[in-house]
Amino acid sequence: MLQLCDVSSHYGDLEALRSVTLGVGANQIASIVGSNGAGKTTLVNTISGVLTCSSGTISFLGKPLEKAPPHKIVEEGLVQVPEGRLLFPYMSVLENLELGAFSNRSRNALNRSLDEVFGYFPKLRDRRKQLAGTLSGGEQQMVAIGRGLMARPKLLMLDEPSLGLSPLIVSEVFETIRRIHMEGISVLLIEQNILQCLLISDKAYVLENGSVVLQGTGQELLANPRVKEAYLGL
Repeated sequence: MLQLCDVSSHYGDLEALRSVTLGVGANQIASIVGSNGAGKTTLVNTISGVLTCSSGTISFLGKPLEKAPPHKIVEEGLVQVPEGRLLFPYMSVLENLELGAFSNRSRNALNRSLDEVFGYFPKLRDRRKQLAGTLSGGEQQMVAIGRGLMARPKLLMLDEPSLGLSPLIVSEVFETIRRIHMEGISVLLIEQNILQCLLISDKAYVLENGSVVLQGTGQELLANPRVKEAYLGL
């Protein structure tokens, strides 16, 4: 579905991504793992058009996207849930969710999408009139994922969905990712929680200093001595 070939990105003169090549297939969970500052968020922002691709190509379902603006990329079905949630705190849960359905394709299915989101997160139905900023961290992450689902994604990119959450809520988030995948939505998961991430991934890439240094299935990387030592403390 998604293919990057020799993609580089810059912040001014600083090269943040260096010739990254990777792919996400249909009905797959693919993960990008690495430490802080490795370039994971830069990568997902480049894919979604928030950051300009300096060189290389990005294609989604056969269409080139490296020059497309973010709203056009969303309309194609490639949707990002950003790191830190970035909700509108003084708007209600329902208003935040509705903002996810801004494209014509998703707006026409708004009520159906709301029912699906409340199916994933029943707690949000009860809190739909509550201001998003008054929710717990875990509940805010539910709203952020739900807002992404409201855009009717074909591939959902989740940037650090477990960041700052308690272990119990982290387990719930990863279980939700499994359920989303089972419903036929492909997932690109950007995570520091490497163990949980690799356990559910069909394929995975290790990013260091803006470059892909390892790739394989989730199980292959879990068994890799370099991954064990550097990221799992084994």
